[in-house]
Amino acid sequence: MIYTVTLNPSIDYVISLDEMQVGLVNRLKSASKFPGGKGINVSRILNELDVENTALGFLGGFTGQFVADALTELKVHSDFVGIKEDTRINVKIHAQQETELNALGPNIDDEELSQFMAKFDQVGAGDVVIFSGSVPANLPQTLYDDIIKKIGQNGASFAVDTTGQGLLDTLDSHPLVVKPNNHELGDLFGVKLTSDDQIEEYGKKLIEMGAQNVMISMAGEGGMLVTEDQVFRSFAPKGTVVNSVGAGDSMLAGFVGELVKSHDKQRAFKQGLACGSATAFSLDIATKAKIDEVANAIEIFEK
Repeated sequence: MIYTVTLNPSIDYVISLDEMQVGLVNRLKSASKFPGGKGINVSRILNELDVENTALGFLGGFTGQFVADALTELKVHSDFVGIKEDTRINVKIHAQQETELNALGPNIDDEELSQFMAKFDQVGAGDVVIFSGSVPANLPQTLYDDIIKKIGQNGASFAVDTTGQGLLDTLDSHPLVVKPNNHELGDLFGVKLTSDDQIEEYGKKLIEMGAQNVMISMAGEGGMLVTEDQVFRSFAPKGTVVNSVGAGDSMLAGFVGELVKSHDKQRAFKQGLACGSATAFSLDIATKAKIDEVANAIEIFEK
């Protein structure tokens, strides 16, 4: 079983207009509401790939009920802890530029946190927990580490999609995969990466520090997968980017989902790239049909 963690889910209210004019009344062309949160995005892609998974986290209030109902409609299996405060609403504006207005999350009390930690008693050997995003300020900043230690004692693996020191702190526990982009990878070591050779070099440093696999997203330049003994490269498939929200989550979901099924890292890398690009080419999280279409245009080569 794969478990996804969304510590601060949301309703994503996505609005579209030709031009955003600050200080004036703006008329929308379209408006849609989606269940949001990085871990939830991962679970939705895993569902499209027919990979069994459970979404974990916190939901509260009428907004949390909307997210829960939307996930039920999407047939995403979830086991969220109910909380007293409302789940947040984030606004995504698609106009002449993409703009995001992300709200602060609710406060989680000690009892709610204790209930959440108890969910990981069921996680054991063969399971994978996917952590996506940073830990909100109102929760203990050691939370990921605490969960990683707990599931590690039971033989489970984990993958992490976070940045900076939070990513580095997980390496001693040997994450199944980490997923920085090329800029984040450079920031980890205080350097600016300008070539594939440099990206490969610093990806290998993360392997030496404990990561099992390092998948580096490179926006329009595609991506790279660095493993202990192989390096794979691919360039981005052609398409019109409609929505960048969730593309990285989709990439991680595709990689882990395929790796759990086939144990083939090259296939997992291709599936990750296909899922990430397909979501970028879609208004919402990508469908299986779109993922398959994009996958047919992706070529992987070993460096």
